[in-house]
Amino acid sequence: MKITSTNIAKPTTITWRGKQITTGIYKTPTHGPIYLGKNDVTQDEVTDRRHHGGAFKACYLFSAEQYPYWKNLYPHLDWNWGMFGENLTVARLNETQIQIGDIYKVGGALIQITQPREPCFKLGVKFGSQLVLKQFIEHGHSGTYIRVLEEGHVKVGDELSLVKQSNNSLSTYALNHLLFAKTKDKTLLELAINNVALPLKKREKLKAFL
Repeated sequence: MKITSTNIAKPTTITWRGKQITTGIYKTPTHGPIYLGKNDVTQDEVTDRRHHGGAFKACYLFSAEQYPYWKNLYPHLDWNWGMFGENLTVARLNETQIQIGDIYKVGGALIQITQPREPCFKLGVKFGSQLVLKQFIEHGHSGTYIRVLEEGHVKVGDELSLVKQSNNSLSTYALNHLLFAKTKDKTLLELAINNVALPLKKREKLKAFL
C-alpha cells in the first residue's frame, strides 16, 4: 500500500434541515507532507469531535481503487482525491485484507487499523443525495480509521509497511458488514468484542447482540 494523496480541509458551512452546520468533509489534496497526531491531523478541520477525531479516529484512509466505482455512479461531481473526506488516499488498500489491530509504519508515523467508516448525512450532502449512504454501506469498501501510536509526518509516495499483524482475524470489511447486518454472526461478534483496537464503547454496543 502506498499514499496516493494527502488531504486536509478548511471549515465549510453546509445547510442540513434548515440549520447551518460546519464540517471538515470537504478535503482537498495538499502540496506537502501532513502530520498525523494522536487525536487528529494537524491543520485539518475536525468540527464534530463527538463523531470524528480522537484516539480511535485520528485519521481516515480510503482506497484509490474505489474511486472509479463511485465516479461511474456520480459522474457529474467535481472529482478529486479527498472526495470521501479521507486524510490519506491509499493505493492498494483492500478492506478484505487489512485486519482490525494491524500495525503499520508509514513515513514518520506508526499507525493501527481501528474501525470502518460509518457514513453520515454530511457525505450525502456532499454527493447531492442521501442515497449514497445506503450505497456506501452496501458496497462495503468503507475505508478505515486509524490510531496513531507514534506521531509523525507522512507524504505522497510513502509505503505502508506491516509491522505487526493482529492475532484477530476480523477484517475491516467483515466488521463493516457486522455493524450493519440485521442478523449478526456470533463468531465475528466475539472477535470484535475481544479486539482492544476497537474503542470500548463500540465493543460494549456489539456485546449486547450476544
